[in-house]
Amino acid sequence: MKYLMLVCTDPDYKPGQDEGAPDVEDWVKEMDGKGIRLMGERVRPVSDATTVRVRNREVLLTDGPYAETKDQIAGFDVIDCADLDEAIEVASKHPMAWAGMIELRPFWTDGED
Repeated sequence: MKYLMLVCTDPDYKPGQDEGAPDVEDWVKEMDGKGIRLMGERVRPVSDATTVRVRNREVLLTDGPYAETKDQIAGFDVIDCADLDEAIEVASKHPMAWAGMIELRPFWTDGED
C-alpha cells in the first residue's frame, strides 16, 4: 500500500535536543535501498507558499499556508509498505519524527469509495 508521508517541522525544536536522532541522509539511503521510498523532496518554507481557492468563479489567492499552525510541512515522501504497521515503523525512523512530526496518509486504491 502506498502512503504519503508529510514531513512537518516543529519551530520550537532545538537541534541536539534528542541525542541519537537518525540522520536524514542515512534514512533516505536505507529506505531507497529497501525499495520502500518511491520519491520524496523538501519543499520551500511557508513564506513561499500560495493558497488557491475558487469561490463564485473567482480565483482567490492567499500568501502562506492554508492552515494556521505552528508545525509546517517541510517535505514529503511517498512510501510503499505492506500495511500501516510497516508505514509507522518507516516513519518512526525518519529524523523529523524526532524533531517535528510525520503524518501518514494512505492513497486511495481502485475500487475504494
